[in-house]
Amino acid sequence: MNRVYVCSCFGITDEQVKEHAAAGACTPRQIASATKAGTDCGSCVRTIQGILGRGACPRRELLDQGETGAVLAAAPRLAEAA
Repeated sequence: MNRVYVCSCFGITDEQVKEHAAAGACTPRQIASATKAGTDCGSCVRTIQGILGRGACPRRELLDQGETGAVLAAAPRLAEAA
């Protein structure tokens, strides 16, 4: 398997970003919270944004529907995935 490093400061790969996104991390800030990617030099933030894209985000969709309780309930799962 070919590893593509997104964040060389912390050794975070594109696959790790995708895994956290699948677990509900929808923004670079949420990825940073889970992995530290983007918190040192910051050069990877645009790449992370590109990976996340503007596609469907379960947490964002729940917020749009006014279901903040479900979004808050998903937060512990993100911490466990880190």
